[in-house]
Amino acid sequence: MSYEFTIIVPVYNEEDNLERVEKELSEYMAKSAKKTKILFVNDGSKDKSQQLIESICKRNTDFSYILFEENRGLSAAIKAGFDYTDTALVGYIDSDLQTTPEDFDLLLAEIGEFDLVTGVRADRKDSFVKNMSSTIANSIRRAFTSDGMDDTGCPLKVIKTDFAKRIPMFKGLHRFLPAMILLQNGKVKQVPVRHFPRIAGTAKFGLWNRLLGPLMDCFAYLWMKKKYINYRVAKQG
Repeated sequence: MSYEFTIIVPVYNEEDNLERVEKELSEYMAKSAKKTKILFVNDGSKDKSQQLIESICKRNTDFSYILFEENRGLSAAIKAGFDYTDTALVGYIDSDLQTTPEDFDLLLAEIGEFDLVTGVRADRKDSFVKNMSSTIANSIRRAFTSDGMDDTGCPLKVIKTDFAKRIPMFKGLHRFLPAMILLQNGKVKQVPVRHFPRIAGTAKFGLWNRLLGPLMDCFAYLWMKKKYINYRVAKQG
């Protein structure tokens, strides 16, 4: 049976989480209705993450990895995952596991008529400052993009791979994935998913890059929307 679904796991200095990632993803794959494989994208980690990733991949034939020469950021890691995916569906989950792989099934159940299905973190277990800054950033992004999404920062998504590969990624664009699918005349949907406190490791985003960064990216998105090339082939011979 060939693989149907690839789960991208971006990693940056997550050595304390990786064994739990292996356990939870293995348990999910054992009961998933779709034949699934895992792709770690190591974004130039400086701790023991790569050593652990290679050990995990040796133990599990459904796990593989790519390693960046240097840290390039979350959007680059997600783009690389899209580039190296060869299944019809692709998704991603953060290696901090504040969302659970089990909830991929909620998204996969809806992907048939949609081209991207994203989670919305219900009852978020983050600090007040983190929750408030995300709420403000999402409000600003919605005003610019009209994508109708409440939580594009949710690290649990499923996308049809042919749409994912056509996204012209830039730094910070992981927050604009639904909007970029809409630019392709695709259909998007959001589904509530569970959220959990971070158990190990440290958050990679602070107040500065949750508010100022997304605001600047909104102007980049408006430029891209104006210049975006979209076409459909009517006939080929």
